[in-house]
Amino acid sequence: MSDLAKTPETPAESEAPAETATPAETATPAETATPAETTVPAQAAPADAAAPIPTVDPRLLVRQEGFKGYWSEFSRKIRGGELGSLPVVLGLIVIAIVFQVQNNNFLSASSVANIAVYSSGLGIMAVGIVFVLILGEIDLSMGSVAGVGAAVWAVLNVTNGMNDLLSVVIAVASGLLIGLLHGFFFAKIGVPAFVVTLAGFLGWSGLQIWLMGKEGSINAPTGSIVENLTAYYFEDKGAAYGLAAVAVLAYAGSLLLDAKRRKAAALPSRPTSEIVLRTGVVAILCFVVAYVLNEPEGARGLPLALVLFVAVLVIADFVARRTLFGRKVFAVGGNAEAARRAGINVDRIRILVFGLSGMLAAFGGLFVASLSGGATKSLGSGNTLMLVIAAAVIGGTSLFGGRGKVWSALLGMIVIQSIQQGLNMIGMANEIQFMITGAVLLAAVVIDSVSRRTQKTAGRA
Repeated sequence: MSDLAKTPETPAESEAPAETATPAETATPAETATPAETTVPAQAAPADAAAPIPTVDPRLLVRQEGFKGYWSEFSRKIRGGELGSLPVVLGLIVIAIVFQVQNNNFLSASSVANIAVYSSGLGIMAVGIVFVLILGEIDLSMGSVAGVGAAVWAVLNVTNGMNDLLSVVIAVASGLLIGLLHGFFFAKIGVPAFVVTLAGFLGWSGLQIWLMGKEGSINAPTGSIVENLTAYYFEDKGAAYGLAAVAVLAYAGSLLLDAKRRKAAALPSRPTSEIVLRTGVVAILCFVVAYVLNEPEGARGLPLALVLFVAVLVIADFVARRTLFGRKVFAVGGNAEAARRAGINVDRIRILVFGLSGMLAAFGGLFVASLSGGATKSLGSGNTLMLVIAAAVIGGTSLFGGRGKVWSALLGMIVIQSIQQGLNMIGMANEIQFMITGAVLLAAVVIDSVSRRTQKTAGRA
């Protein structure tokens, strides 16, 4: 009875918490923190730690330092093996000095014009070789393709009376088709380029002889396109000076346009002072050549061959540096497998490059025919191929692929023709000319090999 009489337990009594929190324990951190703890966060990061550190392109630093910066950059490149066109430019200066001392007429108007004219045909062929070498391959059929091009023109125009211009176009197109055929066997069938073009050298030489028939040679008609390729001169002085002015303005315009595009893309660009300096150097070179071709006694004016050669160089340089096709050629030459994995149609690039080489070989063959007075069974034989390859290599194009410039064809061919012109003027025998040209070629390859090894050592290859 006593237990039943007890009153019910209150909630506080029946479910009392095990521990009762003190005010200090229930207070918020803000209420219990010391003044030092409330004013300074425990792990506050510095305000400047989160700010991104801007990166500066080294080329901007070089240009901001002015002449000192450019000289430092130039010295770094030389130590790293990036010689560029420096060896061939120095070589040209030495050649000019040596032969001018031996014969005062070496730098005369007629001598300079001869060097320009004789450089044109083989130089155009060398442009095609430059593309093939950048690809990392070789074309041994250049001489025989040049002979076939000249033979096709002679048979169509002289023997069968076809229109002069049309026969020239067909002759150049025949070189294009031959080159595409070489490229097909190389890229699609897998035959090495050395073997394909060596077979082409033999086969197209036979076709050239067969096309010429019983005739040992077919002379170029007077006043024909082929004859005028190397025989025509612009006697008006305005032609040479006008071409020099156009070249300078075009060069300056390209530099300004490039600087504008790079600034718009927030990329380093050349300052105005550098553009002015570069343009000034090019202007001096162009107008000095125009003066030599026009003003001295015996000057004949601007040769058409030089105009066409420069036009081919400008177009080819634009294709190599400013088009997607040109970038793909360098990519394939640098690393074909990497280019394939990047989505480049390697086979297509190789076929097109060999087609371009064949086309320029046939076009250059017409210049050789013009110099020799017409097409012959032996046109393109002898040392033609060796001179074409030597011009590209001496000018700075690497034999190992992936590196080279179209303008190296001009520089290399001027070196070769200057040596031959100078040796002829001092009465040196042909065999001595061959030995000297071979030595220059070997020196160019040695420089290229040493340069690549130096770049690998410097970690820049």
